[in-house]
Amino acid sequence: AAFISIQAFPALLDLPQDLEVTAVSCGSRHTAVVTRGGELYTWGWGKYGQLGHGNDISSDQARRVEHLVAEGLWVEDVVCGPWTTYVRV
Repeated sequence: AAFISIQAFPALLDLPQDLEVTAVSCGSRHTAVVTRGGELYTWGWGKYGQLGHGNDISSDQARRVEHLVAEGLWVEDVVCGPWTTYVRV
């Protein structure tokens, strides 16, 4: 099982260079951000697929949700629930 650190206090985000974040949401153990370019990045605990990467792999690094890019969808907002992620495109 992958170890995912849990950060109980605010911390600086280490996102890919040149990204401007327009929205952020935190679930129980995962986080998602929307960029000015309409992309979604997620990280944290992914056991229930809530990171949106088509698997149940957890990650401490922010990763772009490639499925949304491949479908040509522009992300406008995100809301993370306890074990879910809702995206408005």
